[in-house]
Amino acid sequence: MEIREVPFGSMGGVYEQDDVDAVNRLLAGVAESEGTFFPLPEENDFQNAFAAHEGARKAIAVNSCGTGLDCCMMALDVGPGDEVITTPLTFVCTAGTAIARGARVVLADVDPVSLNLDPRTVREKITERTRAIIPVHFAGLACDVDAFDRISGETGVPVIYDAAHAVGTRFRGEPVGGRGKASCYSFQSNKNMTCLGEGGAVTTDDEDFAEQVRQLKTFGYVYGGSGTRVVRVGFNYRMTKPQYAVGLTQLAKIDRVIQDRRDRMVRLNALLADVDEVILPAGHGPDHGSHLHVIRLDTDAVEFNTDAFVAHLKDRYQVGTAKHYPPLWTWDALQELGYNGDGCPVAARVCEQVVSTPVFPGTTDEDLEYIAWAIKQTISDLG
Repeated sequence: MEIREVPFGSMGGVYEQDDVDAVNRLLAGVAESEGTFFPLPEENDFQNAFAAHEGARKAIAVNSCGTGLDCCMMALDVGPGDEVITTPLTFVCTAGTAIARGARVVLADVDPVSLNLDPRTVREKITERTRAIIPVHFAGLACDVDAFDRISGETGVPVIYDAAHAVGTRFRGEPVGGRGKASCYSFQSNKNMTCLGEGGAVTTDDEDFAEQVRQLKTFGYVYGGSGTRVVRVGFNYRMTKPQYAVGLTQLAKIDRVIQDRRDRMVRLNALLADVDEVILPAGHGPDHGSHLHVIRLDTDAVEFNTDAFVAHLKDRYQVGTAKHYPPLWTWDALQELGYNGDGCPVAARVCEQVVSTPVFPGTTDEDLEYIAWAIKQTISDLG
């Protein structure tokens, strides 16, 4: 097969003319009326539409998943002396928001098949200091939310889901946005849905909690009555008016985008089904949010490591990949705080094996066939 370049792209969603038109209409309206970018009627329109799509009573738009998690930590009064349990297989901000509030993050292990936080290992880590549990719907595959509901009900510890990968994700056919205390979503540029490069939302069925998050993302303001009041210390974690406008057009097409990505991931799985050295991702069915296609190199079956595999795939065959993720305890900032992988042997093993393949909305059938061929050739070359 002829060598071709298949890069790992940075744009996970799809921008089309409707997105351009939405921004143009908004800018034209501001210019013609000599108005401003406030007020934000689009904010409520977007929040209501997103809540409905994710199966929650309320959605509060914020400028990133990380700031959404930060608002949740503040709303739960997480602080020094507290513990927050999460997965080592995630982006650093999942733990960073709790650490920034002075809490100690406790790392529990992951399930070896789903790669999601294992509820059994979480239960073992709960103490009287545990203030929250933060599971991640890794790659778009839902955690066992029923198990986490039981743990929360038995212990009183609230569950905040990191749903950065999980727009459109379902668990047993039902959207996950209303589960737990809250869920935090991302609209950053490499996600399936993106609001001009950044953005996020917190969804919840708890209206009091929703109001706390809304206050915290807007300087602690409470509107109405005798005027604006500031009732707690908050920040400016808002999205902008153009982002809300694009958010509405992005949301209108997200189910199609997810299905397109899922179809490509299922196709690549089929092309790699006969490769014994590759462990395919679990659960790419109709409930999967299909944000990432993460294969694992079975390092027990080969004589080379994942770094060599990834380097050869790029250098020899021009196929780009990414690593989602190095374990949390390997980040410099967490190492300086004394974090390590004790008690997380599955995560330590998995993180040595994970490779995210370049499957995006623009990936063609020819690209998929080439990616599979290049993976097979790389294993043969290095073997």
